[in-house]
Amino acid sequence: MADRHPLFYPVIVLGGLVEGFGLAYSQMAKPEVVLGFLQLDDFGLLLVMVAAAVVIGAAIFAGVAFLGEAPLTGTPYRRRLTSMDRNVLVGGAIFGVGWGVSGICPGAGYASVGIGNYPILVAIAAMFLGAYAQGYWRARTADDAAGAPDAVE
Repeated sequence: MADRHPLFYPVIVLGGLVEGFGLAYSQMAKPEVVLGFLQLDDFGLLLVMVAAAVVIGAAIFAGVAFLGEAPLTGTPYRRRLTSMDRNVLVGGAIFGVGWGVSGICPGAGYASVGIGNYPILVAIAAMFLGAYAQGYWRARTADDAAGAPDAVE
């Protein structure tokens, strides 16, 4: 971590500011817009998501094809294969339910505070609480697995 390019963190902050501005400008930081999409009343969010996927996909393709490594870290691009297991499905379901109940995803939640939607702080607090609970549960189950005697001897 100490050998990162000096511009790494400023680029991260700039990216967050650009995303927050884009979410606010496109009205996607408003829970009522997100809930309208989830209730199949307004498909503007779908257009924003497709446009973002095209831009990010093109940027990633160009980065891999022409650079071969991450510009600020110098680490080579590589595929990270993960399996579709119970944790992925349960985590996705919990994320989806939280998104539907609050009407906002984590990134847009922060942008929503930036446009004056202070009641969304309750949802952001719930996100932190859920992340803490998940980390605590994972650490506890990892400790239990490490301390359990081997079944085969």
